[in-house]
This record gives sequence, C-alpha cells and structure tokens, in this order.
Amino acid sequence: MPSLVVRNLDETLIKALKTRAVMHHRSSEAEHRAILAEALLQPKRKSFAEAILSIPNVGLDSDFQRENELVTASDVFD
Repeated sequence: MPSLVVRNLDETLIKALKTRAVMHHRSSEAEHRAILAEALLQPKRKSFAEAILSIPNVGLDSDFQRENELVTASDVFD
C-alpha cells in the first residue's frame, strides 16, 4: 500500500490530530487516514444555487395564485 509523508506541520495541528484520535479511540495514523477519506471520498455537496437550479419546473406562477385575493390582514386569524 502506498505511503504519504506530510512534512512541516504546525505543532498545534499535530496536537489536534492526536486529541481527535484519542476521542475516536484510534491511532493518529488511523485518524489521519479517516480524515483524508472523509475529505476526499465523500460526495460533493451541492451549493444552494445548484440545489435551487435542480428543482424541476412544475408549472406557471398563475397555478399558485390564491383563489381569494381580497383577504385582509384582519381576516387571516379568523
């Protein structure tokens, strides 16, 4: 299996990795593999704009108009 060497890491990053590894009950190396897999192998999430654009066109604006346009604010809670 190929190896990956990461040099010149900040000490606070190494401490954070070790702390996270302890929290997940695994070695620092196993935690590093898990972080890489999570970051690189998960499906990319859609942006809000992409999600909106993926909504199908289901009709005209007139299909969603209220039948009674004469409702006043005082009628809303009656």
